Amino acid sequence: MAKKVLVIGQGGREHALAWKLSQSPQVSQVFCAPGNAGTELVARNVPISETDIQGLVQFAKKENIDLTVPGPEVSLVAGVVDAFQKAGLVIFGPSQAAAQLEGSKAFAKEVMRSAKVPTADYETFDNLKTAEQYIFERCGGGRFASSQRPLEVTDGGGELVRKTNPAWEQSVVLKADGLAAGKGVRVCHSAPEALAFARECFAEQKFGIAGQRVLIEECLIGQEASILALVDGKTIIPLEASQDHKAAYDDDQGPNTGGMGAYSPTPVINDEMMAQITQTILIPTVHEMKRKGCRFSGVLYAGLMLTRQGPKVLEFNVRFGDPETQPVLMRLKSDLYSLLHAAATGHLNEVPDLEWDPRPAVCVVMASQGYPGDYQKGHPIRGLEAENDLPDTYVFHAGTSRDGTNVVNSGGRVLGVTALGDNLDLAKLAAYERVRKIRWEGAWCRKDISDKARNYTTPTPE
Repeated sequence: MAKKVLVIGQGGREHALAWKLSQSPQVSQVFCAPGNAGTELVARNVPISETDIQGLVQFAKKENIDLTVPGPEVSLVAGVVDAFQKAGLVIFGPSQAAAQLEGSKAFAKEVMRSAKVPTADYETFDNLKTAEQYIFERCGGGRFASSQRPLEVTDGGGELVRKTNPAWEQSVVLKADGLAAGKGVRVCHSAPEALAFARECFAEQKFGIAGQRVLIEECLIGQEASILALVDGKTIIPLEASQDHKAAYDDDQGPNTGGMGAYSPTPVINDEMMAQITQTILIPTVHEMKRKGCRFSGVLYAGLMLTRQGPKVLEFNVRFGDPETQPVLMRLKSDLYSLLHAAATGHLNEVPDLEWDPRPAVCVVMASQGYPGDYQKGHPIRGLEAENDLPDTYVFHAGTSRDGTNVVNSGGRVLGVTALGDNLDLAKLAAYERVRKIRWEGAWCRKDISDKARNYTTPTPE
């Protein structure tokens, strides 16, 4: 019997999910709520917000949806899985309680601490005063500093002069505890930067309720990697690894974004490393969640830093990553519907080994001018026509909508141009060749997606 699938969300991840699910021989119809100008090419868009949980449940019941796949974290943290399951509907994803792994960074750290999962040392703060005190103390010889806090001395004329030292310029990571659309993390390279971000969270309330609690972490050094694993509460199936590019500009410069590109596979994760990650991170986390009464089902996304001491968790997400999903699903040859339905119903142990295209894939994100800050919307996008397509290349829409006959930009990250190639250089070349055929006012992208692979050297263990 042909199956109906509902994908919740409107970004590039959701376009990739709808695209891959539509290829399943078991699936007759894919719906996307609310979708974008790209999802309408492979699914039927439904004008229901990703946060309108009751509206989504009613639609799924009316259409006899066989499987629902939520894309964005906001829906999961709001309890969409609980609502669907209460209505007797099959849905792939974690419960509201389990979604705290992403919804609260403090909760995730508590889980990791209990499960002895390697992660950065940290402290949690609920007000500006204690956060400021900690930053000063940390720069004055605390756990991570090696010298005294800066001295204030006069120059003879009564002017105060700050004498800086290595501790005052030491890097630290500040994180808003709640969901902040990928913008609530700041790598601060000095105490003044850390103090400024703490004040943005607490005094200026830049991130609203998400910033009412702040974590301050040691800054880990190494290569980043993204591990997406399918989980049904007891069985774990890791997908092929990928590497995201969070910084806005080339050479990892500029502010953090939701992701400016990704590629898969990545040389930073070999079979031995994947086995280590599974044993020391994925399995203990799933077991600890069960012990806490928050049985985990769905996608467990581990954002990792590969340090000289081994892999450490930067963050957990509880859904497919964006833009990692695009290159990973380009390479997946197995039936995605079967995989997600098995995970949602507790039958992952019955799934055969996954099949992968051995060729690497590169995804380049094209963004609106001004992103990750303010940007203008509504500019017509040229070059999306099928005659511009290249073999083994696909343009996933993220922040797009329709204005009459025009497709226009409606978000900060607009497109995820993704290509396969016989090697990583050819995949990158194909992706950027397709990028060059697309234009709108203010369009831009990083030019170095996947170059980290070429420059990678295995770190020497300590």
